[in-house]
Amino acid sequence: MRRTCRRFAGAWALGGLALAGALQLAGCAGPGGPSATAPQADLVLPSEETEARRRARVRLELASRYFDQGQTTVALEEVKLALATDPGFAEAFNLRGLVYMRLNDLPLAEESFRQALRLNPREPGTAHNYGWLLCQQGRYEQAVAFFGQALAHPTYADKAKTWLAQGMCQQRAGQLADAERSFARSYELDPANPITGYNLAQLLHQRSDDARAQFYIRRINNSEYANAESLWLGVKVERRLDNRQAMEQLALQLRNRFPQSREYLALERQAFDE
Repeated sequence: MRRTCRRFAGAWALGGLALAGALQLAGCAGPGGPSATAPQADLVLPSEETEARRRARVRLELASRYFDQGQTTVALEEVKLALATDPGFAEAFNLRGLVYMRLNDLPLAEESFRQALRLNPREPGTAHNYGWLLCQQGRYEQAVAFFGQALAHPTYADKAKTWLAQGMCQQRAGQLADAERSFARSYELDPANPITGYNLAQLLHQRSDDARAQFYIRRINNSEYANAESLWLGVKVERRLDNRQAMEQLALQLRNRFPQSREYLALERQAFDE
């Protein structure tokens, strides 16, 4: 199944990126969805597919397009038709899980991912999705186990996004040292991802390693991905490092570009330590 995961810019523009709950990490097709979860099924030649599988795959491609466009209920109907045609189609159960996650029906989402993994236990994208679902439920130890399953797959192409998801989950669980390592690994694999850079800079700032935090947050603030959150973090980092000129330049950008943001209001209150 060929689905193109959206880049990170759209999600970054939504704001609230420090917290895992602000992101739709499961589901590369959803609005604001930066994470890779497209199925990575074993290679099957067209001549090897059954007629039922070919017809189900056409339905699933259609369902994926509807899901991309935010037409969730229509996507679900197409997924159901795909599964009616081929009840053993693991990729369809994976997409069904993403649809139910978006609909906030977590029990059905979990059942879908588990069924997908029963049919194709080696599929890393589904393991990633199931891990993210478990993270949303606060089942952190189980979530990390499924992220690890995805990362252990030798040909998994989206490891940067799974390391990012794992880091966000560990951050939620209060496992900050583990989260930092996961973010750093994600950054090594995909240094262009501003969400990873922001979260890494934030963790480093929290533990007063501002010299290293400066590297990551400056890279974001010097790019098209700068937003109120990144500018405010940049202000706090430069303040800690006593770089008055850099701090004032970032504060001016924050005032001019995001005067109604909560970050600018915090700057006005001089609330650097909140």
